[in-house]
Amino acid sequence: MSLLDYAELASFAFAAGLIDAVVGGGGLIQIPALFNQLSNALPATLFGTNKVAAISGTLSASLSYIRRVRLPWLLIGPAMAAAFVMSFAGAATVSMIPKTLMQPLVLLLLVVMAIYTFIKKDFGLVHGVGVIGGRERLLGLLAGGLIGFYDGLFGPGTGSFLIFVFIRFFSFDFLHASAAAKLVNVATNAAALCFFIPTGHVLWGLALTMALANVLGALAGTQLALRRGVGFVRVLFLMLLIGLIGKMGFNLWPTL
Repeated sequence: MSLLDYAELASFAFAAGLIDAVVGGGGLIQIPALFNQLSNALPATLFGTNKVAAISGTLSASLSYIRRVRLPWLLIGPAMAAAFVMSFAGAATVSMIPKTLMQPLVLLLLVVMAIYTFIKKDFGLVHGVGVIGGRERLLGLLAGGLIGFYDGLFGPGTGSFLIFVFIRFFSFDFLHASAAAKLVNVATNAAALCFFIPTGHVLWGLALTMALANVLGALAGTQLALRRGVGFVRVLFLMLLIGLIGKMGFNLWPTL
């Protein structure tokens, strides 16, 4: 790879980190860029390289958020633990479930989420988290486990699903939901790296270059979200859902 190739991938990593820090979906930018630039590399190696960059930006965004917003750790902690375990389980069973069976279901869920968010004008605009009891912790465990398994198994839209769940079921606003989603995403990315690193599926020179760019993008995205507030994040969330729906719909079109 030339220096120009490194610079191009670093620019994509910066953009991915920025978008991911606000509403998730950075993988939509970073993964296609890697596959386009390194078409001869093994897919597992590209995914491993992507995860190193992604977890760096996600962790940076998480630290920025938790310094500025208060989060209910009794809820998020169990969700992170469940997401870590189930993400690894999802990665381990990835070959057993054809992705062609999952794509239509995920597309339908994204459409439902977009319609629900658009219709409910106050969705995610007010932060009203109450007492975190046993029921809430159990629901957090279940949500973290299910979405973690999905991330290890398939992946696209994980951040969006997490944000939606934290708003719909725990009354977070978009800003707090983005912060919580980043923390759970750290767990799912770490679980994936537990597989990719020992098996040698990381291009470390490129991964560290993209990680630095992703962190810079994540810092910029976090500041943007904190400065502009929940209304801005809501608009970006809807735009991301529309982008995901368009991308998955385009991919499925030849099979319909």
